[in-house]
Order: sequence, then structure tokens, then C-alpha cells
Amino acid sequence: MEKEERYQLLLNQVRALVEGESDQIAIMSNVAAVLHQEMNFWWTGFYRVKNDELVLGPFQGPVACMHIGYGKGVCGTAWKQRQTIVVPDVEEFPGHIACSSASRSEIVVPIFSKTDPERVIAVLDIDSEHLNTFDSIDQKYLEAICLLCRDDS
Repeated sequence: MEKEERYQLLLNQVRALVEGESDQIAIMSNVAAVLHQEMNFWWTGFYRVKNDELVLGPFQGPVACMHIGYGKGVCGTAWKQRQTIVVPDVEEFPGHIACSSASRSEIVVPIFSKTDPERVIAVLDIDSEHLNTFDSIDQKYLEAICLLCRDDS
């Protein structure tokens, strides 16, 4: 099955998983699990905005950094710029935070508040142990999935 077809099925599965659920941690937990399992990513998880930093949230994969500053690394930069960042080779990203030396490429998607669409409430961070894993197809579908992960605050 092609990547886009897998994402289309996955998007429907995520919609079904989150329908009627209001707890953001529960939503993030199941979304991280299904993305990780269905797409075979190396690390899949969320960082939640708490005060002036990103704090590790639900994830699948090896241990991770627990706190990331605003504008720091790929996650903090996506938060600051309020846009998705695709990194083909993390070694070439200025200020990359190496939570694991096995990570080679990365995509980070910001999640915005439903009530304040300018405010980032979390980021979805996905790492691959291979170079050049992520492309515009990943970005399109992961952004759609992140729309389903927004809160009501």
C-alpha cells in the first residue's frame, strides 16, 4: 500500500478514536500509539506547552528529552515559528537537540488551540532512524491529524 493510502486509512482511524473524547492526554496517547504502529516510525510523541517550555507528553519509542525551551531544537523552533518543520537530516539543523543519536530525520507539527488559533498548545514530534523519511505527504496528513488533537481551552 502506498504511503498516501496508508495515511488516508489512518486519518479515518484517528477520527474514530478521538470522536467524543474530550481528554487531551487520552487523545494524544492513542494518536501516538496508532501513528507509531501503523507508520512504523522510530519515535512518535507529543510535547505539551507548559509555562515557557515544551514538556514531554504521551509518546511511543525510546526515552526522550523531557523539557525543551521555546525556540530550541526542532520542536521549540516549530512552536516559535508556528509551522511544521521537516528536517531531512537532523545533523544539518542548527541547534538540533540530540535526545538520541539514532535519530536521523524528523518532522514536527504544531497543534493550535481551538479557541485561540494563534496559540500553540503542543507539538507532534516524529523521528526516523533514516535520512529523508518525511515529505509533503507526511506533512499534509500529520497536520490533518493534529487538527483532531486540539483542545477546547
